[in-house]
Amino acid sequence: MARRRPANTHGLAVVDKPAGVTSHDVVGMLRRRFGERQVGHAGTLDPDATGVLLVGVGRSTRLLRFLTDLGKTYTGEVVFGASTDTLDAAGKVTATFDMSGLTLPQVQAAVSEHLTGHIMQVPPMVSAVKIDGRRLHELARQGIEVERPARPVTIGRFDVSATADPMVYAIEVQCSKGTYIRTLADDLGRLCGGGAHLRNLRRTAVGSFTVAESAPPDAVQLLTLPQAMRDYPQVAVDAELAGLVGNGRVLDRAQAGFQGDGPWAVLGPDGELLAMYEAHGDSAKPAVVIA
Repeated sequence: MARRRPANTHGLAVVDKPAGVTSHDVVGMLRRRFGERQVGHAGTLDPDATGVLLVGVGRSTRLLRFLTDLGKTYTGEVVFGASTDTLDAAGKVTATFDMSGLTLPQVQAAVSEHLTGHIMQVPPMVSAVKIDGRRLHELARQGIEVERPARPVTIGRFDVSATADPMVYAIEVQCSKGTYIRTLADDLGRLCGGGAHLRNLRRTAVGSFTVAESAPPDAVQLLTLPQAMRDYPQVAVDAELAGLVGNGRVLDRAQAGFQGDGPWAVLGPDGELLAMYEAHGDSAKPAVVIA
C-alpha cells in the first residue's frame, strides 16, 4: 500500500459558507483547491446556514479542537406561529398557533428570564449529536425519535428586535460551543405560548474570526498557524526551550513564562507555532506538538 504523502500546505481558512452546501462539502472544496487531503472543519453549520466556518488545512487540522472551543455569534430570524420538525424553515410544519397578540416586550422577557446565562439545552433530533454511537439525524431520517439528555450551554447575549412582519423577530446570539440556535427559537416559541422556528441563520463570528475577514471557498486564503491560534495567549520561547517543546517536554509554568490558566500557543524564536500547551498543576504539558 502506498504511503500517504505528507501535507505540504498548512493554514487556517476563514470561509464564508454559502447556503445549500454542507460543512463537509466545503471541506471537499478546499481539498481540491489546495491539493491536500488533510482538511477538516471546526464546528458544523447546517446546510441552509451561512457564515463563518473555520477549516484547517495540513498541520492546522491538529489544532481544530482549540478552535471548536471558541464562542460563537449568530444572527437569524425567529418565525412565530408555526413549529417544524427540524426546528427551522427547512422542515415540515407540525403545528400552527395564533400568536397575533405577541409583543416585543413579551419576547424579550422570555429571553431574559429563561434563555440567557447558563442554561440546559436538549439537542434537536436533526443534529450531529451521537446517542449510543449513532448520529441523531440518521435516526430522525428513519422516523425514530429518542430521548436526548440536556446539555449545559452558555448564552452570553441574546438580543431580539422587531421586523416589519409582526410574526418575525430578528435575533443576535453570542453563545458557547454546542449551542443550537434552532432549539433556542423553538424554546422561545413555547415560552411565548405557542410555537416558532428559525430561518436565515448566519454565523457571524467564531472567537475573533468574523465574517469581515471571511471569503467564499473558491477565494479564501490561509492564515498561518500562529494566526490560527491568536485567541489564545502566545508565549515566545528561546532556542533552548524550543528544543524541549519540540520533544514534548513538560515545562514549569513560571520558568517558561506561562501566565493565566491556558491553553497557550508556544512560538519559537522564528515566530512559528511549535505547540499548544495546557495546564497540569504548576506545570504545562503539551496537548499538540507541531514542531
